Amino acid sequence: MIEGLKPYGEYKRAGLPWLDAVPAHWEMTPNRALMQEQRAVVGERAASYTLLSLTLGGIIPRNMVNPKGKFPAEFNTYKVVRPDDLVFCLFDIDETPRAVGYSKLNGMITGAYDVFSPRAVGDPRFLFYYYLWVDHGKLLKPLYTGLRKTIQRGVFASLKTPNPPRDERDAIVRFLNYANQKSDSFIRGKRKLIALLKEQKQAIIHQAVIGGLNHHVLRASGLPWLGDMPEHWDVQPIKRTLTRMVYGTSESALDEGRIRVITMGHIRDGRVVIPQSGGLDRVPPELYLENSDLLFNRTNSLELVGKVGLFQGDVGCPVTFASYLVRMRVSHDHNPQWLNFLLNSSRFWAYARSHALMSLHQANLNARRYGRMKIPVPPRTEQDEIVGYITKKSLGIDTAIARTKNEIALMLEYRTRLTADIVTGKVDVRDAS
Repeated sequence: MIEGLKPYGEYKRAGLPWLDAVPAHWEMTPNRALMQEQRAVVGERAASYTLLSLTLGGIIPRNMVNPKGKFPAEFNTYKVVRPDDLVFCLFDIDETPRAVGYSKLNGMITGAYDVFSPRAVGDPRFLFYYYLWVDHGKLLKPLYTGLRKTIQRGVFASLKTPNPPRDERDAIVRFLNYANQKSDSFIRGKRKLIALLKEQKQAIIHQAVIGGLNHHVLRASGLPWLGDMPEHWDVQPIKRTLTRMVYGTSESALDEGRIRVITMGHIRDGRVVIPQSGGLDRVPPELYLENSDLLFNRTNSLELVGKVGLFQGDVGCPVTFASYLVRMRVSHDHNPQWLNFLLNSSRFWAYARSHALMSLHQANLNARRYGRMKIPVPPRTEQDEIVGYITKKSLGIDTAIARTKNEIALMLEYRTRLTADIVTGKVDVRDAS
């Protein structure tokens, strides 16, 4: 995407653990001279401010229509944020997905964050791009103190930052804005392709688990979400296809526990993804997962409640699951993969969600209510045929999705490397900009 960029002619030592050298004519300036800390709080005027969040996608308005997460009793201590302000999270940095943000908005943000207004004339986004690269690699580790990996304000204020001349700093921002627009367009196109591929796969699954593989004689199913189904299929409540439904453990996972704990975030695209670390030392034997168990999400946001995942494979260690998940052990008369496809099909899932109860911004679908929901049940031999058909048809689609995701990852990696090379002066973009 970018060709012909060359290094500067002369460099000098930068004196930072993560940065060896910068162009000879650049300054290394303490942050206190580049940006001024803003400590103004909203006080009793909180209702007149937009609540903001620092996310991987930048500083954005908090969703107050379908809010997620916890809220304080009052927002009086939240800090004022203005356009061009920089927001830093200077604690728990390694665990924070994004520890720096550039605001285009007026609003307020949690007082736990530090808000700075750039002092320097010219485009303030140079500072943002530089610290975005620093945050991506979590390069501030040498400055951490304490168990919460905090950077003291005085230390951050004294930290020196590369500071090119104004016209050069503005040229760098123009160039990165252009490069990011090109990469954003590429990524949007690839994500749109992934969405279309997933729709195609969902259509294949839906047709197979709802209408079967052959041109059967149809009859009314009597199910409000289904319509007609093959005449020889049965209608049964979900619980009739299972031997048992069990709630998970209420114990909190520990870093050193040997038993892996599945949580809501580990159910993805119909699969149960095993965490690599963290767990419990002991749980009752009846709460271990076995191969081909299903887990369904009984408590979550409305768009995720009712999602089902299939646990497959021997991971070499015992695995259990959290209390807001329900394990469904499928009887030998039925194919667990078929049931997983059916319960995740778009039409049934929409029906299941419509029966969830809302409480404190969370949706709840308990095991009893879920187990009573009725589904179309073909004979076991036909269930096996449906699984084979979907698996075969999905193979090419899954390969295309994986390839497209890899292309996005490579673009993001290239974008990070390009940003690093430009904001640290490894390449000169003055002419190109």
